[in-house]
Amino acid sequence: MENEVATFMKTLVHPLKKEIEEVRKIILNAQKGLEENIKWNGPNFQFRGEDRITMRIQPSPHLQIIFHRGAKASAKSKQRLIDDASGLLDWKASDRAVITFKSMEEIETNKKQLNEIISKWLAV
Repeated sequence: MENEVATFMKTLVHPLKKEIEEVRKIILNAQKGLEENIKWNGPNFQFRGEDRITMRIQPSPHLQIIFHRGAKASAKSKQRLIDDASGLLDWKASDRAVITFKSMEEIETNKKQLNEIISKWLAV
């Protein structure tokens, strides 16, 4: 039986479908123990039972990776949750940031930095 993400991806019509699949693969391979489901009409990744990374794929023609700390409110720090030397993260709050990709070239160029960000994010 297919899981909800496989079913979702099979029926997805999106100009960046290949890019969405590539980012899913990068995220899932970045950390053991990630679980995937659908949230906000896109792939969502849980770590240790908490939503931590969600893909926002609408409206197209871009995809965003939302880095957050789950649905439960947590104590906010004035300091950003992780250091990001790459400059890829667009900080929305000290514990929430977004990366936007518009092409496979951008994803491939920034794959190493994306892996580092994912690892740091899930470590806190």
